[in-house]
Amino acid sequence: MISSELIFSSAFIIFILGVLLLDLGVFTRSNHIISFKESMGWTFAWIILSIIFYFFLLHFGELLHGIKDYDTLNAILEKHKTKIIIPDDNFDAAIQIYRKNLSLEFITGYVIEKALSVDNIFVMIMIFMAFGVEAEYYKKVLFWGIIGALVMRFAFIFMFSALIHQFDWILYVFGILLVLTGVKMFITRNNEEKIDPKHHPIVQFSGKLFNVHPEFIKDRFWIRKSGKLFITPLFITLIVIEFSDIIFAVDSVPAIFAITHDPFIVFFSNIFAILGLRALFFAIYNVMGLFRFLKIGLSVLLTFIGVKMLAHTYLESIGFKTIHSLYVIVGILAVSIIASLLLPEKKQ
Repeated sequence: MISSELIFSSAFIIFILGVLLLDLGVFTRSNHIISFKESMGWTFAWIILSIIFYFFLLHFGELLHGIKDYDTLNAILEKHKTKIIIPDDNFDAAIQIYRKNLSLEFITGYVIEKALSVDNIFVMIMIFMAFGVEAEYYKKVLFWGIIGALVMRFAFIFMFSALIHQFDWILYVFGILLVLTGVKMFITRNNEEKIDPKHHPIVQFSGKLFNVHPEFIKDRFWIRKSGKLFITPLFITLIVIEFSDIIFAVDSVPAIFAITHDPFIVFFSNIFAILGLRALFFAIYNVMGLFRFLKIGLSVLLTFIGVKMLAHTYLESIGFKTIHSLYVIVGILAVSIIASLLLPEKKQ
């Protein structure tokens, strides 16, 4: 018998692929530099789509795991270690509580992933500049980069979920990792990061596996010359961006597991954040100099999530819930953004 999770996830993936194919076939036909206005329009469109999914979970969340009775509900709560109190004499009320918690976990995970993706965008901008990619080709590279990221995130999330269910102590490992990452980000926030294309390990490794053409050929990823297949510098740029996303996922995926142990909710929140990554990239690319304190905010955010993982037992005992995490996360981001706007960096 096909599980409800498989049906739900398959329908979700088909929908996402449809949106991406529409994007590829309709909106990505021509290479052009994305304006701030266009990027903000698409950013809001993806955010609205994520909010619609939030309301879907709020009203039909039980469809994800096929919950139809108390036995299934209790089994799912125990499997994903969900700490909510449900009445044992009113199934409809219990489902309402479960839906509300599930949708809250999704939107909190989405906000975390969206916030942390900003730091990844800064790295992507540096990669494009270091490799000398023309701005009009950013859109195509980012599209295929997102396709690769979707596949890798799926593998990462369900691998981490299996580890957490098998070894409870690994949550503490993730917590320490996030705290250290947050502290390191704060200490190095003013350092000027540089990427050396010639000596980058991915570039050197690619050169050993493939024939590399020395020059860009418009938006081509590879060309055939004298009977041999060559990859272009644009394709190497794409590989480096995919590699940077793997590094980024090591921080961002465990961060969402601090909110929920349900791998499907982690996956959905990741996917919606990644889908809007390209539009957000161009929005930030146009105003990247405005948010001088955002790096500090992200470092505090990572540290908070790490501490929450390390102290989750104590926090649960004092009634610290997902909604409180959402308040703290939104507060950290709001303070860093407002401070950046009120106290802009003085030009030399």
